[in-house]
Amino acid sequence: MRLPSRTDYAIRASIELAANATEHPLTVAAIAKSQRIPVRYLGAIMTQLRKAGIVVARRGPDGGYELARTANKVMLADVIRAVDGALTEVGGARPENLRYQGSAAGLAQVWIAIRAAERQVLDQVSLTHVVSGKLPKSVKTLLLSPSAK
Repeated sequence: MRLPSRTDYAIRASIELAANATEHPLTVAAIAKSQRIPVRYLGAIMTQLRKAGIVVARRGPDGGYELARTANKVMLADVIRAVDGALTEVGGARPENLRYQGSAAGLAQVWIAIRAAERQVLDQVSLTHVVSGKLPKSVKTLLLSPSAK
């Protein structure tokens, strides 16, 4: 799995908001500083997260960003989809819409299986899980698997 930097930044910014113990929204500058993310780049990412309903922006002198819903309701997959779209695409197409020929005919099934495996983790892990370090049992099981190394 490859994650573009913007996706990594979006996830880290969302986790920072989930970990925010204050009652005040966090500014882009505060998030960027805490997570070592370029401020200018993060501003555009936060706009994408706002449009997707992951975060809300508060205006004014005490303004900034906060999660639009509780951290346990925001899954990593939600954040990824907000900035990247579908979890698994090949050349901009969903795997089930691909038509391979000849010896590659079964390849679309492989991409669909990969998407299912990604969903198995990303749709189960919330921002709260990451902040607390208490991952779901199914994810912990995968971490202990020899194929995780």
